[in-house]
Amino acid sequence: MTAIKEQSTIQENKRYALAQCPVTYVMERIGGYWKPIIIYHLAKGEKRYSELKRNIPAVTEKMLIQHLKQLENDGIIIREAKPVVPPHVTYKLSESGKKLYKVVDAMAIWAIGELSGVKEYEM
Repeated sequence: MTAIKEQSTIQENKRYALAQCPVTYVMERIGGYWKPIIIYHLAKGEKRYSELKRNIPAVTEKMLIQHLKQLENDGIIIREAKPVVPPHVTYKLSESGKKLYKVVDAMAIWAIGELSGVKEYEM
């Protein structure tokens, strides 16, 4: 992976945007296609990698692993590895992730309303 030049104009603009705009902060955490979907599935309870893969069949293994690591590094999910053979690893939402799920849930409510043609849809 290429090293990020910390003094670049792009990185300076990114830091400025993060400081000035809360939406930018959220998008840094859950931006991309798969992260909100992973959060959505983990809101139903802790899951093993294979369960997530089964629930999100379109995601590649590489992308799922990469996004799980990023979500863990950002403190949104918790990875628990039990010291057994074969390895038993589960993922669940952290307290921060549970709060963030409200955003993902609001996105889902909006989508259901748009798809059904009902503008004031409540779940």
